[in-house]
Amino acid sequence: MHEELENFERNHVWDLVEPPPNYRPIGNKWVFKNKQGENGMVVRNKARLVAQGFCQKKGIDYEETFAPVARLEAIRILLAFAASKGFKLQEMDVMSDFLNGFIEEEVHVRQPPGFESARFPDRVYKLRKTLYGLKQAPRAWYARLKSFMLNSGFVMGSGDMTLFLLSRGGDTLIIYVDDIIFGGSSHALVSSFAEQMSREFEMSLMGELQFFLRLQIKQGLEGTFVHQAKYTRDIL
Repeated sequence: MHEELENFERNHVWDLVEPPPNYRPIGNKWVFKNKQGENGMVVRNKARLVAQGFCQKKGIDYEETFAPVARLEAIRILLAFAASKGFKLQEMDVMSDFLNGFIEEEVHVRQPPGFESARFPDRVYKLRKTLYGLKQAPRAWYARLKSFMLNSGFVMGSGDMTLFLLSRGGDTLIIYVDDIIFGGSSHALVSSFAEQMSREFEMSLMGELQFFLRLQIKQGLEGTFVHQAKYTRDIL
């Protein structure tokens, strides 16, 4: 929980202000999750502060909410393209990705439960960036990421807006931006992209792609294989 709030401070997500008149601030709550590896062992504990977006009112707290979503066709294109070109897909994890999206509306939220200010217990936080749970959060994060990719020379896929392609000096780099999965024909190009992303956003390199939307990916010299063994065990 402390790590999450420290992340808020580094990203300058909000400012503690006097509550505006005739405005009811949006509540929030803590959500905890254990991230598991392929063998079912816990690899990371997560605490996330989530805004209660169901309290938002259209025209006041948000205007538009749409954002691209994962499509099976895009996943097939990504895996097939990487397999045909013979390069391995890598994965990057964005630390609190929605915190990178700038908010256009004026939104106030209550102080996090258990972390209220002793000096100003009646104040609220005015958001500079989006929080998980806000209706406009996915759209704001995608808008910033899309702008960064296009400014970096990538071309957005005509069939799917979550796929981006970069061609440079005969080398190719493909990116799936919903989960930041990427691969390329040149190690230098892949490393350059990873460094560029880390400078712009707070990210960590996860290594070779293994999990993807409940799919398990095995990449080898003989090809790329997809299965759902862990998902099946969890269901059972």
